[in-house]
Amino acid sequence: MVPGWLQTLLSTNKSAPKLYAWRPSDIEDPTLSANQAKIASSELVRQADESRIYVLGVGNLGVLFATSLASLPNPPAITLVLHRKELLLSWQQEPGLEITRGGVFHKHSGFDVELWSEEPPAGRQPREVANGQKIRNLIVTTKAAQALPEVDRVRRYLNGDSTVAFVQNGMCKMWPPHGTTYNSERYSQGQPTQHPNWLACVTTHGVTSAGRFRSVHASEADVKVGPVLLSTKSPESATYLSDALVRAPHLNGTSVARHDLWILQLEKLVVNSIINPLTAILRCKNGKLFAEEGNILAQLMDRLLQEASGVLRALVADSIATSILQATPNGDHVSRDKTVSPEDLAKRFSHARLKGMLYEVGHKVRENTSSMLQDVRAGKQTEIDEFNGWLVETAAYLGDNLDVTSHKILIDLVKKGVILDTDSLSSHFPHL
Repeated sequence: MVPGWLQTLLSTNKSAPKLYAWRPSDIEDPTLSANQAKIASSELVRQADESRIYVLGVGNLGVLFATSLASLPNPPAITLVLHRKELLLSWQQEPGLEITRGGVFHKHSGFDVELWSEEPPAGRQPREVANGQKIRNLIVTTKAAQALPEVDRVRRYLNGDSTVAFVQNGMCKMWPPHGTTYNSERYSQGQPTQHPNWLACVTTHGVTSAGRFRSVHASEADVKVGPVLLSTKSPESATYLSDALVRAPHLNGTSVARHDLWILQLEKLVVNSIINPLTAILRCKNGKLFAEEGNILAQLMDRLLQEASGVLRALVADSIATSILQATPNGDHVSRDKTVSPEDLAKRFSHARLKGMLYEVGHKVRENTSSMLQDVRAGKQTEIDEFNGWLVETAAYLGDNLDVTSHKILIDLVKKGVILDTDSLSSHFPHL
């Protein structure tokens, strides 16, 4: 069963579009001073550079990853990829990324900045993305719903030597079975290129917005990076980007094996499927969810955990899990101290184990504002489909009459923008 999001994606952009790289100097701004224009329009050398890292999306995670990579002793060339001309103009007016950590303000400059468009810029010889060559290293830090569509749009410039690292909440779209379907459609043997090395990152840092190109590193944690599916042509080429993320200051990165990455993403998804939507509808900081024991809110979280546990335990008994737990893709050089059996995972995904994990994480992030609450306050689309929606979609895929009633109700409340207090929860969840 191919999910709707994948059907929609594969039905569009059947031919990979040619994309042109816009620079800040391609945007006219009559208010720009001569000195600002000189700084903003200065172009770094843009030769074919296998070490160059492109960062697609410059929200909070984009700022964190780009500034951390720029802090390396010998940083690679970094190109920030924006998605609106308005952002390119803002950069022209005030170039640089700013991040505040521990009350200390840090500003980083020296980035290349581009916007990728099917429309060529006027006034100069148009230049294709990556000078018409292939992108070797791409970090995708957009919101989850936009990540794969953006990568699909740029696939003309990706091949088996490319490495793409997804840095999103939720499950990476490249996991079986849907990632396999995508690769066969877009990078099959009948196509001129093979699929890239697909990596994913599990990020537990707390980062909040302080304005455009400005972020606050509210709570330092870590990043786990590992392979989802590696290229058969050049799996070793993934090592460069993976190593850069592990070495980058402030990320606290660690390389993990493929099966560990999958498990970590599942566990984080459970946490996100509870903390994010509940704080969004209650309009509260994370800590309020865990302030009282035994109330209606605690009962609801318990029910959400039970439903999530049922889905995950059914998943690990499926052939999808077997293919991930047993197979070690070429180039996955991370040591594997032991294998993980479906039985071990069933215990790890038990209700009691997930509850302990949720409350432990909740205590650590109690002073933080969830990303979903930040989104609803800013009037942005939330990632509810990537969290609770994934659980509902996976339950339908697995069958087994899995109950995800509470998650379905929560999805509906978030999408309708409902604001509740704790006492009114029972009227929306009468099955508790």
